Amino acid sequence: MRSRLFLLTPFLCASLAAAQAGAPVVDSKPVRARDLGVPFDGTPGQLNAITDVAGVEVGAATLIRGDGELKVGEGPVRTGVTVVMPRGVESNDPVYAGWFSLNGNGEMTGTTWVEESGFLEGPVAITNTHSVGVVRDSMIAWGLQHDALKQPWSLPVVAETWDGFLNDINGFHVTASDVFAALDGAKGGPVAEGNSGGGTGMVCYGFKGGTGTSSRVLTKAEGGYTVGVLVQCNCGRRPQLTIAGVPVGKEIPQSVPYAEVRMPGVPAAAPPSALRLASDLPPGNESQGDVGSIIIVIATDAPLLPHQLKRLARRASLGLGRTGSTSGNGSGDIFIAFSTANPHADAEPGPNTVKVVSNERISPLFTATVEATEEAIVNGMVGAKTMTGVDGHTVISLPHGQLQDVLKKYQR
Repeated sequence: MRSRLFLLTPFLCASLAAAQAGAPVVDSKPVRARDLGVPFDGTPGQLNAITDVAGVEVGAATLIRGDGELKVGEGPVRTGVTVVMPRGVESNDPVYAGWFSLNGNGEMTGTTWVEESGFLEGPVAITNTHSVGVVRDSMIAWGLQHDALKQPWSLPVVAETWDGFLNDINGFHVTASDVFAALDGAKGGPVAEGNSGGGTGMVCYGFKGGTGTSSRVLTKAEGGYTVGVLVQCNCGRRPQLTIAGVPVGKEIPQSVPYAEVRMPGVPAAAPPSALRLASDLPPGNESQGDVGSIIIVIATDAPLLPHQLKRLARRASLGLGRTGSTSGNGSGDIFIAFSTANPHADAEPGPNTVKVVSNERISPLFTATVEATEEAIVNGMVGAKTMTGVDGHTVISLPHGQLQDVLKKYQR
């Protein structure tokens, strides 16, 4: 998505100095929204991540290199790929799945077969818009190499969001080796957030966005199931941003700078006169409408059938809405949900016996999806670091101190 462009104030100098070459600022310990006191509903799992769903593994390849003027094919590069393995690297057992498009200005390949068959037959990958093809083909090649294809053909699920504000998106820098690295490196445990994998170059609500994750655990009375969510957030406009019901985007107004564009060849120490402002940009920039996209992946260990998982995927819309998005015309908001329950449900020759949650007992899973989606988006923003990319475009991270001040103002 395009981002409005403004001058940077002195309080950002330290973080920008560390990000001038495009590398994210590195903290000794990742900071998450709950660490800042953001109040969320529901009970998270131990990791508060999609990997709280047993068997789910996540891998990522993050590409950050070069700086300065955009040279298509050379860089700067701020992109990558993220993969979610429903049953882990070692399993090719398909899972029941369902998908939903809230607004279709985006891509998620393989969904026609998910809709038709009711199964997800491999990983879900997320990358930048112009790398969907190479990621798709590389997933097939990886599956052949690892004897992981269930059929003699493959229809991988690959989704995208646009990172062209920071990344040389037309340089096609994601390669087969990057996809292989993400797949081979998939594992359980904590998931890197912010400037990671496919989320490396993304912008969310006018701040640095990227990869985020969260989970919820239902009570024993509700079934004790776990729901995990992973997002690649690149959506929304600054005034829309809402966190824990608080209009954070409006409370950190446009007069507080969050991005700059340096003309090619302008040194970092150049005076403000060397910078382009939002007012200098042609019509069609981020201020003119809702652009960008978000991909949401939902995992659960609850035994759900495909039509029920589609219902779960729809509820991600409500979690997204809690953060302020209206899913505008330019936004590709596409969601997929899968269940790790019912192993071997597609085993030959059948018929196969499966378990299923009653529709009368499914509402707590809807609630968990909404809550985990909201928190995953905020985690993606809180975990992201200020980044400089093509032509000196800089997007700052959501300022943690100001976020806390705003929440305090609203007694949250």
